[in-house]
Amino acid sequence: MIDTTKKEDEYLGRLTFLSVLMTLVILILIARVGYMQFYDGEYYARLAEGNRIRIIPTIAPRGTFYDRNKQLLVTNRPGFTVSLLPLTEPISPEVIQRVSRLLNVPVEEIQRRIDIHYSFDPIKIKQDVTQDIISIIEEQKNDYRGVIIEVQPVRNYILKQEGAHTFGYVSEISDYELETKKAQGYKSGDIVGKFGLERVYDKELRGVNGGEQVEVDVAGKPVQILGKKEPTPGYDLILTIDRDLQVAAENAVDTILKEIGANAAAAVVLNPQNGEVLAMVSRPAFDPNLFAHGISSKDWAAINNNPYHPMDNKTITGEYPPGSTFKIVTGTAALASGVVTPEEQIFDSGYHWLIPKGNASGEALGWLDFHNALAHSDNVYFYEMGNRLGIDRLEKYAQMFGLGKETGIDLPYESPGIADYSEYKMDVYGEEWYLSETFDAAIGQGFNLVTPLQDAMFTGEIAANGKRFKPHLVKQMVTQDGELIRDFQPELLSDLTEQGVSMEVIRIVQNGLREVTVTGTAASSFRGFPYPIAGKTGTAENSQGRDHGWFVAYAPFDNPCVSVAVVVEQGGFGSQSAVPIGRKILEAAFEIMNKRGPF
Repeated sequence: MIDTTKKEDEYLGRLTFLSVLMTLVILILIARVGYMQFYDGEYYARLAEGNRIRIIPTIAPRGTFYDRNKQLLVTNRPGFTVSLLPLTEPISPEVIQRVSRLLNVPVEEIQRRIDIHYSFDPIKIKQDVTQDIISIIEEQKNDYRGVIIEVQPVRNYILKQEGAHTFGYVSEISDYELETKKAQGYKSGDIVGKFGLERVYDKELRGVNGGEQVEVDVAGKPVQILGKKEPTPGYDLILTIDRDLQVAAENAVDTILKEIGANAAAAVVLNPQNGEVLAMVSRPAFDPNLFAHGISSKDWAAINNNPYHPMDNKTITGEYPPGSTFKIVTGTAALASGVVTPEEQIFDSGYHWLIPKGNASGEALGWLDFHNALAHSDNVYFYEMGNRLGIDRLEKYAQMFGLGKETGIDLPYESPGIADYSEYKMDVYGEEWYLSETFDAAIGQGFNLVTPLQDAMFTGEIAANGKRFKPHLVKQMVTQDGELIRDFQPELLSDLTEQGVSMEVIRIVQNGLREVTVTGTAASSFRGFPYPIAGKTGTAENSQGRDHGWFVAYAPFDNPCVSVAVVVEQGGFGSQSAVPIGRKILEAAFEIMNKRGPF
């Protein structure tokens, strides 16, 4: 009996303990619920709200490009992008397979984009899709859960391949770029400038994205728009380019290349009085619209396999021996250094008396002063100028004209050329300099390399009475409403008259260049030309094939506002290849000036 009582007491004690414990647990749970309800209620309400509200970004349109007369060059057009937006659950493998087949994008590529995505923004799969794809996705929504169609601006290059190397192109950000730009707010799928002005001014052109605050149901389908922030468009660029002159220059290059059977060329037109670039042409070219919506393998192969390199902007990356156009520099150096007077007669017997180097066709021009030697591009005369100057002084004056370094133009990948010939030879070949190489340098051959832009600039330096301005392509940066953000003013880089070159010397060189187009090597091409111009032809030896043809000029002669440089790769004599292009460009320039006034 005693044992039974003890067991009952023990059982009741345990039951009481469990009851108290359960009561305590219930009270703790009630207290916790009350705490969460009254003290953390707002926090959890926000979490619940976040489960049904999504922010869908709206891409800001890139800034527009205008020419100097407000003519459209580059703008945007509406396009449709297929994106993935996993609102409530991951995108299923079945949907990924369907999207892959529909868009012809590999499953691995789609999965890669999903894996590297780190925000709630839509995951772009393919841009600028056709209407039939949109219809399929819209009609079969249940089979494409998490797939959305976004209306986004697509870059539109109105002139297509014309001006392509200047304007550049945009494309989707690469994985490498993303790693380096993630801290600046760039995200996977962003469209960024890859080349030309699009690359240089990408930050200013991008604008600020907007977005919509969207409520979704349990299936992830949008129910209503709760709020909206309009995107801020990027800044517009008003360029120094003249659209009409750009088109005329492109047509001139294409026409002459076809006539003479050449495949590559470059042309630059600028205003020597302020550095404004009026036109830039590089051939062959490419259509930047191909990149704006994702270039196909076929189109990329056609560009990449072209042996004349369409993606190279030859106006600033092409490095060529300047040939006889360099005699402008040699002549200026000789006169300014006092190693020759304008009147001194030097005899051309066909070859120089120290080293048997002669003229290109073996002709002998007899007694020549500076004026006639420059007009007729006499090699023997300028060999003697090199002999008297020496390589050190020749290099010094080349560098005074800005050669051997980048011009600073607002374009990427500019090449510096070579103006330290003797040092370059020692560094690369480990060999001493010889007098015969000074002769070569004096007529723009040997190790001497310039870009077409540099050639246009040192010609323009003589045209502008010794002043050299930094070349630039943007006049103004403005908002979409026309508010001025930045005004790009001319920047004077150097003045020859402050470096020991007198105005008298510059006038002598100017008159010699004028005579080139009247009685000299370009006279036959400019016979009957109604406007006074100055210029210089050149033929640069090329060890890889036919010689390169050069022509530089400025106009009008008395008050220059146009400086031109043309090079035709493997075009032969400059008078037969580059001069006809230069003439067509100058004709177009004068026609425009007659309508609108000077540039």
